[in-house]
Amino acid sequence: MRVQIWSYNYDPEPTGIGPVSTTLARALHERGHDVHVVAAFPHYPAPVWGKRRLPYRERRDSIEVLRLPLWVGRATAAQRYRQELTFLAAQFAALPAMRRADVSVVVSPSFPALLAAIVAHRLRRAPWILWLQDILPDGAFTTGFVDEGGAVLVASRRLESAAYRSAALIVVPSQAFRHNLRGKGVADDKIRLIENPATRQPRRPPDDADSNPSKPWSVLAMGNIGHSQGLAPLVEAFEASELSRDDVRLRITGVGVAASDVEARVRSDRVQMLGLVSDDELEAELRDANIGFVSQHYAGTEFNIPSKITNFMAYGLPILAAVNPGSEVARIVEQSGGGWVVDSSRPELFPLKIAKLLARPAEVLQCRRAAARYAATHFTVPTFAERFETVLREVMPGSVVRAEGGVRGRATF
Repeated sequence: MRVQIWSYNYDPEPTGIGPVSTTLARALHERGHDVHVVAAFPHYPAPVWGKRRLPYRERRDSIEVLRLPLWVGRATAAQRYRQELTFLAAQFAALPAMRRADVSVVVSPSFPALLAAIVAHRLRRAPWILWLQDILPDGAFTTGFVDEGGAVLVASRRLESAAYRSAALIVVPSQAFRHNLRGKGVADDKIRLIENPATRQPRRPPDDADSNPSKPWSVLAMGNIGHSQGLAPLVEAFEASELSRDDVRLRITGVGVAASDVEARVRSDRVQMLGLVSDDELEAELRDANIGFVSQHYAGTEFNIPSKITNFMAYGLPILAAVNPGSEVARIVEQSGGGWVVDSSRPELFPLKIAKLLARPAEVLQCRRAAARYAATHFTVPTFAERFETVLREVMPGSVVRAEGGVRGRATF
C-alpha cells in the first residue's frame, strides 16, 4: 500500500508523539509498504534543531519526509494558536505537491490539521484514518487554554465532530478514549483500539536487581514538562519530605512550558533537573533508575496517555503514578502489576510511597518483573504494526474486513 502519515511531530523529536509516529512509519516500511510522511519542522519539546522558513524534503531511514514550516510558540494560548494555524496554512499550501496515497493516517494533534485532512479527502476521495493521541478540545478546556462556551471551543467541537464523520476509522490508544468518543455519538464499529508501542528498547536486557544497592535510589521522570503533568506540587512535596539525598533522588529529564514553575520548587540536590538530554544520556538514566515516575493532574475528561509508560515498562522499570486513581494510567499500572498509584490531588502521598518502597525491595523487584512482562505482551512493535496494518486494509476500496471480533473477509488493493 502507499501510506501517507500526517504527523505534526516526527523524528528527530525525542519525546511525545514524534517517536510513536516514527515507529509506525518505520514498521510499515519494514513490512513492505510505500510510506511517506508529512510533518512539521522538528520543534518539540523545544526547537533545538534550528529554524527554517521554507518547506523541504528529506529521507530518514529510507522514508521520504515532507517538512512544513510553522511559527513555534507554546508559552501562551495565543502562541499555541499561532503555531497550530501556521502549520494548517502550510498544509493547505502544500496539498497540491503532496504525493497521492492509497490511504492516509492523520495524527492528532495537530488539531487544526484535521481540517486539511477533511478537505484533502473530499478532493482526492482517498480514505483516511484518524489516529488520536490527544483529544485536544477536551485537553484545551481542561488545562484552561479555552473557555467553556467560548467561540474557540465551539468551533473546535464542530471541527472535532466533522473529523469523526469524515474519517473512515478512528484509532485510539486506550479504552478511556473509546468511552470518550462513544459519549460524543461516534459509532463503536468506527473505533479501533491499538495500544501505543514502546518506542525505545533497552540496549541490553534489564537487570533483575540493582548493580549497586548501596547507591541512592533514582526516581526518573522524563518527557514534556507541561501543565497537565502537575509536577510542581509533587516536587514541592518531595522536597518537604524526610527523604534523604542518601536514600533517593528525583531526576527529571525534559523541558516544557511548566519547567520554570517546577524549578522554582527545587530546594536541594535531591531533585535534579537535567533538561533535554541526548539519547545516550537518556539510555543511562533509564538503566540506572529504580522507579519510573508518571504524573498527571487534571479534573474531568481524560485526554491523553503518557507515552513514557510503555518505555518505562520496556526497560523493566516499575512505575509510580501520581494520577487520578480512576484514570486509564491508573488502570494500566494496577492491571499490569507493574507499579503503584497515588492520588495526584494529594502530593504528600508521593514521597510517603517512596519511603515505604525503600523498605520493601522484594515488592519492587516483583513489580519490576511484572512491568517487563506486561510490556512484552502489550507494547511490542511487531504486534502494534500488525494491528495497524489490519486497520489500513479495512479502509481500502473493496475491503470487507471487520476488526475486533467481527466478520473477516478479503481485502483487495
